[in-house]
Amino acid sequence: MGGYNKTITRTFHIKNMVCNCCIILLKEKLGQAGIVVDNIQLGTVTVTGSPTLITDKFIDDFLGKYGFERIKDREFQLIEQIKIAIIELIHHLNNVDSIVRKSDYLVEKLGLSYSYLSRIFSSHEPITLEKYIILQKMERIKELIDHNEYTLSEIAFMMDYSSVQYLSSQFRKETGLSVTNYKKNTSVLKNPIDKLY
Repeated sequence: MGGYNKTITRTFHIKNMVCNCCIILLKEKLGQAGIVVDNIQLGTVTVTGSPTLITDKFIDDFLGKYGFERIKDREFQLIEQIKIAIIELIHHLNNVDSIVRKSDYLVEKLGLSYSYLSRIFSSHEPITLEKYIILQKMERIKELIDHNEYTLSEIAFMMDYSSVQYLSSQFRKETGLSVTNYKKNTSVLKNPIDKLY
């Protein structure tokens, strides 16, 4: 191979990449830009292409166009992994047992103690890890209410609330609406799960 055909492979950690739609969009757009995607998953992408193309500046500008951001700092990479794990747990797995054991789930997924993860999260974010989990649960509860497939008792069980009253109380505290008012008020918008605070 001559020097003109030289390619490099790099892995980037990406902020705000929280769902399968993000993966599809990014893979498609990178391909259109002439960059080969070797591996892509929530929070990371490994690409191959020309060294003149796969520069930090190009990737930063490229990601910014689609609402993403390259994560440079190792602790921020960990925070993004925590967020992705919480989103997977609450929005994708639908596993009551895992939600009940959320601290165990995070420890198993990330290989670090819950107290360390919680401390790192709080040191870089304006809210605590527990608050972040509650905010994600609120968005999932709104979604479950909107789908109208489950009773409030079933939703309370799925989201690890000891009672409907506890769920309703926390829902009102976090959203400013009772569950009943939320159901009636169709103009209330759900928040994007990557921008809850």
